[in-house]
Amino acid sequence: MRLAFICTEKNPVPALRGGAIQVMIDGITPFISQKSSLTIISVSDPDLPVRQKVQGVNYIRLPKMRYASGISKYLKSAVPFDVIHVFNRPKTVSLFKQACPKTRFVLSLHNEMFHVKKITDLESEKCLKSVERIVTVSNYIARTVSSRYPTAAGKIQTLYSGADLDRFRPIWAFPPSRPELRRRLGLTGKKVILFVGRLSIKKGPHILIEAFKMIASSHPDTVLVIVGGRHFSDDTVDEYVQRLYNLSKPMRDRIIFTKHTSPRDIHEYYAGADLFVCPSQWQEPLARVHYEAMAAGLPIITTNRGGNAEVISNGYNGIVVKNYSNPVAFAKVLDFILSKPAMALKLGKNGRQLAEQRYNFARVAEDLQKVYESALRRKGQ
Repeated sequence: MRLAFICTEKNPVPALRGGAIQVMIDGITPFISQKSSLTIISVSDPDLPVRQKVQGVNYIRLPKMRYASGISKYLKSAVPFDVIHVFNRPKTVSLFKQACPKTRFVLSLHNEMFHVKKITDLESEKCLKSVERIVTVSNYIARTVSSRYPTAAGKIQTLYSGADLDRFRPIWAFPPSRPELRRRLGLTGKKVILFVGRLSIKKGPHILIEAFKMIASSHPDTVLVIVGGRHFSDDTVDEYVQRLYNLSKPMRDRIIFTKHTSPRDIHEYYAGADLFVCPSQWQEPLARVHYEAMAAGLPIITTNRGGNAEVISNGYNGIVVKNYSNPVAFAKVLDFILSKPAMALKLGKNGRQLAEQRYNFARVAEDLQKVYESALRRKGQ
């Protein structure tokens, strides 16, 4: 099968600058490329060549300006693909379909891209007519499409993502040694609460900081590590980031901001942690940090916002906070897990087991390959 991935214009592939979609593409590529001739189209980057072939995979990188039209031009001149997978940009699908009328299209949705404020009915109808299958990262995102366009339900399939199980090793088996890693990160002798994500109000790190301050005195050996920048690889200090710094000032020795961390290194923070928290305040599609934390064997605290709770079974591999905007609710759960190490270990081991069984890139690639084959069959090919 000749297959193409069309990434968003946000960040390049490989995921030098981060991005959940880019990280996922990196993760599934070694598996997909074993069964298909794969071309990955993404935005250009000064640290990457415009064209490159790595382990049989063709990488095409185009300028961000007029990105969609550049892709369309490339597709018209390229050897036709059997299937093109467009990531998270339903508006562009019909344009690409015009360039490759005989190609089958698959669309994956990682955000609420069919919201009425993001796409018109006409644009949606063109997209839905052009695609054979729509893959969503959660049931929540699937419902945002089918509720607006009930006739599209037959094309929609939820396909949960995963993590790289070789990189995100469980904390009880991290090589060469967890103590050495924690020493290098400055975390020796500490219990580590971990947040990974953009420093955005909708991600809720301010709630977590307030909650940590409430339990800090009863858990004096605990620190909060906040990994991430304002936006992907951007470490600009905006009004909200400054607010986080101000909130943390009374405990600056126990609240650590790492700023942006490369996706290539971020697994080390998971391996050095004891507890993971995703305090999302918005209707999160389903944050990929949950898969990474599960793979690392960490107990997880998350919120019932959007699709997050779809992969966290309350009391099995984590705790779901329903009163998501209340720091007191988070403080109670933090205190509970930190006070019960046996429970924390059980939650973490259950999460790792789920990652091995379901939430890994090998399984994601296998399921996507079935989607591509289904897309071809729908037209009788």
